[in-house]
Amino acid sequence: MAKMEVKTSLLDDMIGVGDMVLLEPLNEDSFINNLKKRFDHNEVYTYIGSVVISINPYRSLPIYTPEKVEEYRNRNFYELSPHIFALSDEAYRSLRDQDKDQCILITGESGAGKTEASKLVMSYVAAVCGKGAEVNQVKEQLLQSNPVLEAFGNAKTVRNDNSSRFGKYMDIEFDFKGDPLGGVISNYLLEKSRVVKQPRGERNFHIFYQILSGASEEFLCKLKLERDFSRYNYLGLDSAKVNGVDDASNFRTVRNAMQIVGFMDHETQSVFEVVAAVLKLGNIEFKPESRANGLDESKIKDKNELKEICELTGIDQSVLERAFSFRTVEAKQEKVSTTLNVAQAYYARDALAKNLYSRLFSWLVTRINESIKAQTKVRKKVMGVLDIYGFEIFEDNSFEQFIINYCNEKLQQIFIELTLKEEQEEYIREGIEWTNIEYFNNAIICDLIENNQTGILAMLDEECLRPGTVTDDTFLEKLNQVCATHQHFESRMSKCSRFLNDTSLPHSCFRIQHYAGKVMYQVEGFVDKNNDLLYRDLSQAMWKANHSLIKALFPEGNPAKINLKRPPTAGSQFKASVATLMKNLQTKNPNYIRCIKPNDKKAAHIFNDALVCHQIRYLGLLENVRVRRAGYAFRQAYEPCLERYKMLCKQTWPHWRGPARAGVEVLFDELGIPEEEFSFGRSKIFIRNPRTLFKLEDLRKQRLEDLATLIEKIYRGWKCRTRFLLMKKSQIVIASWVRRHAQQKRYQKIKSSAIVVQSYIRGWKARKLLRELKHLKRCNEAATIIAAYWHGTQARRELKRLKEEARRKHAVAVIWAYWLGLKVRREYRKYFRANAGRKIYEFTLQRLMQKYFLEMKKKMPSLSPIDKNWPARPYLFLDSTHKELKRIFHLWRCKKYRDQFTDQQKLIYEEKLEASELFKDKKALYPASVGQPFQGAYLEISENPKYKKLKDAVDEKIIIAEVVNKINRANGKATSRIFLLTKNNVLLADQKNGTIKSEVPLGDVTKVSMSSQNDGFFAVHLKEGSEAATKGDFLLSSDHLIEMATKLYRTTLSQTKQKLNIEISDEFLVQFKQDKVCVKFIQGSQKNGNIPTCKRKNNRLLEVAVP
Repeated sequence: MAKMEVKTSLLDDMIGVGDMVLLEPLNEDSFINNLKKRFDHNEVYTYIGSVVISINPYRSLPIYTPEKVEEYRNRNFYELSPHIFALSDEAYRSLRDQDKDQCILITGESGAGKTEASKLVMSYVAAVCGKGAEVNQVKEQLLQSNPVLEAFGNAKTVRNDNSSRFGKYMDIEFDFKGDPLGGVISNYLLEKSRVVKQPRGERNFHIFYQILSGASEEFLCKLKLERDFSRYNYLGLDSAKVNGVDDASNFRTVRNAMQIVGFMDHETQSVFEVVAAVLKLGNIEFKPESRANGLDESKIKDKNELKEICELTGIDQSVLERAFSFRTVEAKQEKVSTTLNVAQAYYARDALAKNLYSRLFSWLVTRINESIKAQTKVRKKVMGVLDIYGFEIFEDNSFEQFIINYCNEKLQQIFIELTLKEEQEEYIREGIEWTNIEYFNNAIICDLIENNQTGILAMLDEECLRPGTVTDDTFLEKLNQVCATHQHFESRMSKCSRFLNDTSLPHSCFRIQHYAGKVMYQVEGFVDKNNDLLYRDLSQAMWKANHSLIKALFPEGNPAKINLKRPPTAGSQFKASVATLMKNLQTKNPNYIRCIKPNDKKAAHIFNDALVCHQIRYLGLLENVRVRRAGYAFRQAYEPCLERYKMLCKQTWPHWRGPARAGVEVLFDELGIPEEEFSFGRSKIFIRNPRTLFKLEDLRKQRLEDLATLIEKIYRGWKCRTRFLLMKKSQIVIASWVRRHAQQKRYQKIKSSAIVVQSYIRGWKARKLLRELKHLKRCNEAATIIAAYWHGTQARRELKRLKEEARRKHAVAVIWAYWLGLKVRREYRKYFRANAGRKIYEFTLQRLMQKYFLEMKKKMPSLSPIDKNWPARPYLFLDSTHKELKRIFHLWRCKKYRDQFTDQQKLIYEEKLEASELFKDKKALYPASVGQPFQGAYLEISENPKYKKLKDAVDEKIIIAEVVNKINRANGKATSRIFLLTKNNVLLADQKNGTIKSEVPLGDVTKVSMSSQNDGFFAVHLKEGSEAATKGDFLLSSDHLIEMATKLYRTTLSQTKQKLNIEISDEFLVQFKQDKVCVKFIQGSQKNGNIPTCKRKNNRLLEVAVP
C-alpha cells in the first residue's frame, strides 16, 4: 500500500463490516453475507472484537509480504484492516512491553487453514523480533521444526491435502528484550491408526511418500526399499499422487530442516531406517496351520520381508518370528505361552507398526525440544501457539473423533470463560457497570465425557480393566445404564423411551449433543483403541535390537524392568494431557484465531453458505458477538476518538486545547447523542449501539466532503494567484533576457570580425617565416650529403688496399707452413711408421681427458646438497666416469654440509623430519611450517618475574612453552592459557598469574586430533577413568600446531615407548564431562578476516568455521 493510502482506522474504506460487533442487524444471514462479501473482495480476515476470523482462500494472496509486516508492526489493533498480523503484533507487544505471557489458540475444522495460520504467526514474530547471529539461529531452528513435524505428522485427507493428524502446542520463550531464546513443543494424540489403514481417497503420512519419491537409488538400497508405491500394503494407491505436491522436493526440504534443527547424520539415518521398517511390516503376511493338539497357529508366508526388517533393525530373525506367532502372559510367578491365530497375528503386526511409528514421532518431538530449548536459565517470557485438530463430524465417527471432539469441547469452554472474563475485566477497569450475560455453558457436555465416576471415558476405562469377556457391545450397554437419562446423550438401547422410535440411530451407535451439533459415534473399535495393547513379546523383541534408536523406543521390553502393572489407557492419557493444556492456557493471556473452510472442494473463489453456516454455529461465533455486544458494541480511547470526529464540532475543530475526554464530552453534547447510547470510562468512550457509530461515520463522511470542497476552493484561489504572479515575474525576466541576448549577439559579431582579421595577418607572417626556415634547412642538408659521399669513397679505397695487403701476407704464411711440414715429414717419416697409430690414439685420448676435466672445472655446480644441476656428458665413452664423478661429488658436498651442523641443529632437523612424516600431504598447515624454526620456548619463563610462581612449581626441563587458546565447553569461546610440555607432563597454566590449572601425565594422553584444514585447532584426548579426565578432553588452538604436536609425539614416544596416535579428520568426537560432542570443521567466510571461529550449535555439535 502506498504511503498516501495507509489507513488510520478499521472503519476507513471498509468492505462490509470489518468488526462483527458493529454488524447491524445481527443475525445468522447478515453474519454470513458479511463474510461472503469480504471473501469475494479478498478480505479473508474479520474481527469479533479481539478475535480474528480467518477464511481459507485456497490460493496465495499478496498480503503476507515483508512490506505488510512493516505496515502492521507496532500499530494499534484496530488501526488497520483486519489481519492475522495485527493479532500477532498485539500478542508480541503485550509479551515484550507488559511482561504478560501470551497464548494464541487456533481452532477450526480440518482444511480450514489452522496449520498455515500458525506458520504465519511464527513467521511474523520471527520477522519483528531482534536480530543477531544467535537470535537468527534460534528463529531458524524454531521455523524449521515445522517441516519435520509436518512430514511425520501430516497426511492428505478428503478435506485437506496437508491435514495435521496430531495436536501441537509450542511455547516460544523470549528474553526481557523480546528476542527468542528457544521453545518447547507438546504433541497430542497422533492418529497412529492411519499407519496401517487409510480411508478411501486419503494417504498415509507424508514421510512414506517423500522417501520413496525423493531419496536416491543408493539411499533406497540401504533402506531396502523400492520406488514403486504399489509394493507396500500400508500405502493407499488411489491417492498416492497429490496435485501440486512435489514429494521429492519436500523430502530434500525435510532433510535440510533436520540438519538445521540439529539432527546428527547417524540420527537422521536411524529415523529413516525405522520408517522403512514400518513400511515393510505391512508386507508381512500370515497363513494358518493346525497343531497336533487341535489349536490353530499362524506362520509367515514369505520370510524375505522379515529378513530385511531384521537386517534394518538388528533383531534376531527367530526372535521376531516367534513374537509374531506366540504370546506370553505373565501372572505373578507364572508364565503361559499361547499361539496366535492368523487374525491375532495380523493384529500384532499392525499394533507393532502403529506403536513403532507413534513412539518414533514422540522421540522426534523430544529430540527437537533438546535442540530448540533455551540454553540460559534466566526468567523467560512465553508465547504459546496451539494448532490442534478441529471439530470433526464424518459419516463414520470412531474413537479418534470422540477424543478430538472432547478436546474441542474443552477449548470452547475455556474460550467462553476467558472471553467473558476479559470483557468483565475491561468494564471494571474502565469503571463501567457490568451486567451478567446469559450464554450456553457446555460444562455439562464436558462432564458427560470426563466425569471420574459416570463419564464416558471413565466407563470405557472401567470396561477395559474389567475381567471376563469385554466387547464394544458390553461397553455400549454400560453407557446405556449410566448415561441413559443425560439430556445430551442418545442411544437406541437407552432406557429413555423418547429414543426408542428413532430409527436413524443404529443399534451399535450412540449420539452426543455437542456444542457444535449432534455427532453419532460407531462404538466398534472403542475398546481396542483405548487399550492400545502391544504384546510384551514384541516389546522384548524390539528391546533386543542392535539398533540404538529402536532399543530406546521400547524401554519396557527390558527383562530387568518388567512391570506387570497394566499401562494407562489412551483415553486416560489424553484426558490428563488436555487437563494439563487447559491449566497452562489459563495462566496466559489468550488470543483467538477462528479458522473457517469456505467449501469442501478445496477450490478458490467458492463460498458455500451452508458449510460456513454450520461452522459458525459450532464455533459459537454469533454467541461471541452477542457477548461483546451485551454491554457496549464499540469502545475507543479518547485521543483517537477525538482525532477522528473533531471536525463535527466547531469547538473541537481544528484543534482542541484541553484534555481529550473533555473534548469528546463537548463533541457528543454538540451532536445531541442520547446519554443512554454511550458511557464515559476512565480512558475510553463506550458506544452501546452500532447505529450510533454508523451515524457518526455518516456525519464524518459528509463533513469531510464539505471540508474537501472548502480546501479545494482555497487551493484553486491560491493556485490562480500564484500562477498570475509567476506569469508576471516571468514576463519581466523574458524581456530582460531578450535585450541581453540582442546585445550579446552584436558583440559576438564584432568580436568574430576582429578575430578573422587577426588570423589572416598571423597566417601571412607564419608562411613567410616557414619559407625562410625551409631554404636554410635545404642548404644544410646539401652540405651534409656531399661530405658523407666523399668520406665513403675515401673509406672504401682504404679498405680495398688493406684487404689486398692481408691476402699477400696470408699467402706467404701458408706457403711457408706447407714447406716446413714437408721438410719435417721427409726427415721423421722413418720413425712414425711402427708406433704412429698407438701414439696418436693415446695422445688424442689424453688431450680429450684433459679438455674434459678443464671444462668440468669451469662448469662445477654449487655446494648446496639440493642443487641437482650437473654438466652434460661431452663424449659417450665417458658415460660411466661422468656418473661416478657426479655421485662422488654429491657425497663430498653433503659431508661438507653436515660438518657445519651443531648438535642442537641436528636435533632440530630430526624434529623437522619427524614432522614431515606425520603431517606432509595430510595437514594443509604443514607447508607453511617448513620454513619456520622450532624454537620451543616462546615464553621466557625463567626471566619473566610474572612467571616466578610457575617456574618454582615446575622442576623439570621445559621442552615447549607457548600461549594457546583453550576452547570453552559451553559456548565455544576461547580463553588464553600457557601450555607447558616437560619430559613427563603436560601442564596448562593461567596466563595472567601463572597458576597451574591442569597437569596431565604423558601416560594419560591417548590421542591428538586435528583437522586437515589450515587452522590451529587440536584436541588432546585423555585416558578414560584417569584423574586428569574428570572434566573431559582439552580442545585447544595454537599458532605453532605442527611444532607442538611433533614435540608431544617425540616426548611421549621417548618416555612411554609407545607411539602417540595423531588423528587428522574434519569431524571427530571430544569427551566433555559425561557428553560426547562432535567437532566439525566447515568452510566459510569470516567476519574477523582469516581467523577461524568456533561456535556451539547445540548440545552435541561444535562448529569451527575455517576461511
